[in-house]
Amino acid sequence: MPQHSLPLAQIAQLLDVPEDSLRALIAARGSDQGDTTLVGLTVAEAARRLGIGRTKMYEYVASGAIHSVKIGSLRRIPAEAVNDFLTRRLSATDFGAAA
Repeated sequence: MPQHSLPLAQIAQLLDVPEDSLRALIAARGSDQGDTTLVGLTVAEAARRLGIGRTKMYEYVASGAIHSVKIGSLRRIPAEAVNDFLTRRLSATDFGAAA
């Protein structure tokens, strides 16, 4: 399994999903993780990496929460922008507080 820049438990909390469910999803996907060499992701690819829907990803892009670029008529999200988004969300979240 690849190394994550954030612990899986914290990613699960950010996504508001049970950690066990996230681990099961990762295990079920196996080696079908898409092309990890891509540097410019489609909105759908970036959403899938975060485990959210396309509509929510478009909201984040429109608000500037996730950086994106236009290449011709295509919108692409830099792969590192997804990690930056999670890192910003992690630092803005107080994990000690109850929901």
